[in-house]
Amino acid sequence: MRRTPALIVGGGLAGAATAIGLARAGLPHLLVERSRETGDAICGGFLSWRTLETLAGLGIDPDMLNPDRVTRARIFAGNRRAEAALPHPAVSVTRHRLDTVMLDEAERLGTPVERGVTVREIDGTSARLADGATIATDALFLASGKHDVRGMARPEDARGADPTLGIRVRIAPSPALSKSLAGGIELHLFDRGYAGLAMQEDGTANLCMAVHRSRLQAAGSPAQLLEALGQEMPALGEWVALIDPSASIDAIANVPYGWRQRTGADALFRLGDQAGVIPSLAGEGMGIALASGVAAARAYEKGGPAAAASWQEDFASRLARPIGIAGIVRHIAESERAAWLLPFLRPALIQVIASATRLGQS
Repeated sequence: MRRTPALIVGGGLAGAATAIGLARAGLPHLLVERSRETGDAICGGFLSWRTLETLAGLGIDPDMLNPDRVTRARIFAGNRRAEAALPHPAVSVTRHRLDTVMLDEAERLGTPVERGVTVREIDGTSARLADGATIATDALFLASGKHDVRGMARPEDARGADPTLGIRVRIAPSPALSKSLAGGIELHLFDRGYAGLAMQEDGTANLCMAVHRSRLQAAGSPAQLLEALGQEMPALGEWVALIDPSASIDAIANVPYGWRQRTGADALFRLGDQAGVIPSLAGEGMGIALASGVAAARAYEKGGPAAAASWQEDFASRLARPIGIAGIVRHIAESERAAWLLPFLRPALIQVIASATRLGQS
């Protein structure tokens, strides 16, 4: 059995932010990540102004991610449209780029990172690995994202009666797409789901959808759903037509939007999506992941493993407002009321909603 004072499970944003904090404080720790190479996670890629502030505090220059800024949001429902400036400039970036920069910074500061290490089960503060080995720790930071680990799985009922799936496809660069999306993002609302579209630093556009399982089943497959939505929504169909037929469509099932970990336990810090899952239309998932890592590392530095329980409850309280408001907006966005209400959605109201779904400073 191996032992480490602090074990971080997961090398995504929450795990890397925790590692940077612990490394800066000179606290010994180990980060394990199941993938051997940094991939391009399905979820995330939009960095709000609040998230950019958090990144700056971690020593990450936003221009290293994407020098272009997102300043406007366009919302479509049926044949109607609304548009508004964002309260402050944001950034769109591939998760491959973002995760690479974050983990590189953690390693530069001295974080030991072991890749290709899969944690199969967590028992207390011991992690059992796929190869049968065990790592014991005084403090465990669970940063496995939407992937549940046996022994720490989120409750089944968090998924809801009609679970949500995340679906992502990349659209190859094109002059028309680049011109239309320059400086902006699009949000397309439809029955039992929505789709976001943004240009990324590599010139591709990220089309990411959150769709209830019943809607996907009615269409038949992700490709058939995209085709149906393209016919149903001309504004979205213009971009769906640009998707390469051979392009891979990635998906993740049973996303528990709205769930929060409200209670804490000594020596266990649940981070990112393991702390709370905000509906993706809010564009604050990355912000929550980073903020949880920063705050957890700070709490551990001050109070050690015993600080975990109270920290978890405090962080759940911080999540209550943005997740709650995002849930209400999502409920409306996925209903037939969205097209009816869109003409009344004034730019000032869009800005208020955008600000209200940001995670407040600790």
